[in-house]
Amino acid sequence: MIRLGILDFDTSHVVEFTKRLNHVGISEEQWVQGARVVLGCPGESKIMPERIPGYVKQMKELGVPLVDRPEEMMGKVDGMLIESQEGTVHWERAKPFLEAGIPCFIDKPFTCSVDHAQRLVELAERKKVALFSSSSLRYAPELTAFVAEKPLGEVIGALAYGPASENPRNPGLFHYGIHAVEILYTLMGPGCEQVHCVYEAKSEVTTGRWRDGRVASIRGLRHGALAYGATVFCERGVKHLAVNATYIYRELLKQIVAMFQTGKPPLDPRISLEIVSFIESARHSGINHGRPESVEPNRRSGQ
Repeated sequence: MIRLGILDFDTSHVVEFTKRLNHVGISEEQWVQGARVVLGCPGESKIMPERIPGYVKQMKELGVPLVDRPEEMMGKVDGMLIESQEGTVHWERAKPFLEAGIPCFIDKPFTCSVDHAQRLVELAERKKVALFSSSSLRYAPELTAFVAEKPLGEVIGALAYGPASENPRNPGLFHYGIHAVEILYTLMGPGCEQVHCVYEAKSEVTTGRWRDGRVASIRGLRHGALAYGATVFCERGVKHLAVNATYIYRELLKQIVAMFQTGKPPLDPRISLEIVSFIESARHSGINHGRPESVEPNRRSGQ
């Protein structure tokens, strides 16, 4: 049984992941086998500190022992779940564990800068340790089945949509818009080279051009009805995919546990790096009134 530690208690994922992994407080159809949360550290939060006490209480009720400092987990866990809502802190939170050879799942957003994302990827490669980051929406059953089965042939374009509430500590699409971005990348794959964004207070639309000539967009929703999904343009037809969130945590956790068991991430971390660059460039485009911006995942921010 894989022993997992969980760090930073400002998101409901802390409790929801523990329920599914530890088989407590949730229906059996949601259980995930092969790993167990054995230790937690509430950590700190600048984005939603008011959430921590409630999740501490729930984790204690679920029977998870808690420690005061992340370093107290060293030697007691086989893998880490880095759960802070704020992507800006993920580099500093994951770094000590990666340096110690402990594989990490980093919850969305991977980071909020290309610089930090590159540092994480390079450290994991240098230490030869598994690293994985993803939105749970990437593994929605409807989405994964469509991508695997290709019922209408190859995907030639898409319009993904989802809630895109904002937070200054996770700027632009890094906060909730990351889910729609992950849906789009699940359908299109990597290879976006340029984006432009039309930004308004109540919504935004980001369009990317892939290096093979395909074009795809994201609509971030901040007003009116909110839902996840995509319209997919394929060789032999057009398909609307409405995404149901009922089993997304379970399906994501299956992928996470498999990584800890095999040492191989289900998603190349360099795709997560490109997604960070996509969002960072979209934000710059929106600020600059839709000016096209290059997606350059191999160039550090500010260079």
